[in-house]
Amino acid sequence: MTEQTKTRFPAPLYAAAGAGDIAVEQLRKLPAVLNELSERATASLRVYNEQAGTKAAELRDKASTTDFEALRGNAASVATSFAQIAQDRAVAAYTALVARGERVVGTGVVEAAEVVNADIETTEEPAAIEAAEAATAKAAATPKPRKRAASK
Repeated sequence: MTEQTKTRFPAPLYAAAGAGDIAVEQLRKLPAVLNELSERATASLRVYNEQAGTKAAELRDKASTTDFEALRGNAASVATSFAQIAQDRAVAAYTALVARGERVVGTGVVEAAEVVNADIETTEEPAAIEAAEAATAKAAATPKPRKRAASK
């Protein structure tokens, strides 16, 4: 899995931020990709329409001579190896998302902290803060009057 990072946010948060960053990046490319896919689909459709009849006949012949028992036995071992490969790729992708998310969140946190600090420095006066603290301390120090118990 991923190594424990020395940050205040958990790794899944960074992974989500990294995934969001990738999504935004890919969405910006979408119009160009749609045009390219549309052109390729039109060209492929013409070719496949010409070849469909001959391919169907070939597949019928192949299906009648196929040993399905051998295919079933082979499918289990192939599925296991594909599952292992998929797991390894998923771990690598998750680790990459965490690293990307740390960069995205880290940059945003630093920028937000700088903005907040600049706002605090420009809007609050130290005397106003000290006066508010003194008023709060005085209010906490004054005892509240006790209620008398009702007599029977």
